[in-house]
Amino acid sequence: MILLDTHVLLWLDRDDPALGPSSRELIRTAWGNGSLAVSAISFWEVAMLAARVRIELRQSAESWRGDWLRAGLEEIALAGSLAVAAAELADFHADPADRFIAATAMAHGATLITADQSLLRWPGPLRCHAAGT
Repeated sequence: MILLDTHVLLWLDRDDPALGPSSRELIRTAWGNGSLAVSAISFWEVAMLAARVRIELRQSAESWRGDWLRAGLEEIALAGSLAVAAAELADFHADPADRFIAATAMAHGATLITADQSLLRWPGPLRCHAAGT
């Protein structure tokens, strides 16, 4: 399974060139076999960014989310067990959304595609792929 970090989902949505060719290939393959996912917290982050006018969505956040889900992106809910696991990550930075996303990836044995250097460098058991590659 491939899990997209929030900014990677936005890059994919905008066909941003920051998303590198090997990441695009991983996404294409995962999408083709039904194993491309995002944490529900990523939709919350996007909705918050849109509400604060830090990003522009051409539709409501809920409509945007629905389009992605209908297209085949899997949404992984934030269960209580994931919330607890996120709180227990050792030597991890304080951003709660990053904690939820990392815990989700680890709980599902997923590879996280991200450009976040704090996630890429974290020495814990998180499998990551650098989004720019």
